[in-house]
Amino acid sequence: MSKIILLGYMGSGKSTIAKSLSKIKQLPFVDLDNYIEEKAKMTIKNIFETKGEIYFRKLEHQCFLELLDNDQDYIIGLGGGTPCYANNHELLIGEGRISIYLKASIDTLFNRLVLEKSQRPLIADKTDEEMKEFIAIHLFERSYFYNQAQYTVSVDQSVDLIVADIIKVLNA
Repeated sequence: MSKIILLGYMGSGKSTIAKSLSKIKQLPFVDLDNYIEEKAKMTIKNIFETKGEIYFRKLEHQCFLELLDNDQDYIIGLGGGTPCYANNHELLIGEGRISIYLKASIDTLFNRLVLEKSQRPLIADKTDEEMKEFIAIHLFERSYFYNQAQYTVSVDQSVDLIVADIIKVLNA
């Protein structure tokens, strides 16, 4: 095993879970969004504002490929939209890759995202009802891509239990 790929909707806990898993498995964690920002020397927000989403999605695909082609073993945390563009969902399966969809209920996502609403441009201006509807629609639209992962782990539980479930998947 060389690459563990974690994917899921914003608020599903990709970074939190990856950091915990990283300690246990003694593997470095690479957050794709952070990798893109370092490479572009710009924030994701700035890339979107100055160069547009199409430019961002091309850069995101290129960076994802770089991480997959690298010989180093690590955990990759994808952005919430990564699997949905540039056929990135096809990269979830391959030699030396284990992809895990961190699946959360709408209520779990809402309860997590409402706490950090101001830092999330997609939901910052929405009422609670609009936010729940937005999450539900988005999840439905993205479910095909998320479900291309080899494994699905429910994140409607504590981080320790989620990580234990992932360890079981990795040891299967």
